[in-house]
Amino acid sequence: MHTSLPMFPLGTVLLPHMVLPLHIFEPRYRTMFRDLAEGERTFGVVPIQRGCEVGGGEVRGEFGTIARIVQSEELPDGRWLAVTVGTRRFRVVRWFPDDPYPQAEVDELPEDTVPSSTLVRRDALVSRVRRLLALRTELGEDGAPSTFALAEDIAMSCWQLLVLTPLNDLDAARLLQIDGWEARFRAFEPLLAELEETAGLELDGRR
Repeated sequence: MHTSLPMFPLGTVLLPHMVLPLHIFEPRYRTMFRDLAEGERTFGVVPIQRGCEVGGGEVRGEFGTIARIVQSEELPDGRWLAVTVGTRRFRVVRWFPDDPYPQAEVDELPEDTVPSSTLVRRDALVSRVRRLLALRTELGEDGAPSTFALAEDIAMSCWQLLVLTPLNDLDAARLLQIDGWEARFRAFEPLLAELEETAGLELDGRR
């Protein structure tokens, strides 16, 4: 389904069901958040492929995630503080002029179903992600606890594994573009294995 959305290109990749706090200080996005506060409170987040977040002129990704504002507050000096959460994936169809802020027509992508065969792979990945998080805690690194509870919603639980894994933005953007959980997990597994190996080697080096 095609729809028009205010857009927020960011250096951070937003995945579905990921919480994203924001500090809004650039004038064009202050205007956007004032409009959002009076409207549907949803906007698109796309990763910046080249360039920076401030000033415009950046090269923007084709795939992104619709963000929903959970909490927002305008500060006396006009800046905004907001807590948002990712909802659905989208693909950019075309960009409109950045007036007064970035906007685009997007194709909202349906939530991928999770076949029963993929649930077996998900369950195996849960234990691996928990072990990785435990290793990183042992290394003294900040992150999600290894004792996380898995979401009851199956599709949400699959995204949860990706959100909790400390992926870099390039890898997260690649996974966001993939359709279907079987293919997405196939691409995720070597990334997880590399993180496991790195954490294990670092821990061994400290012993």
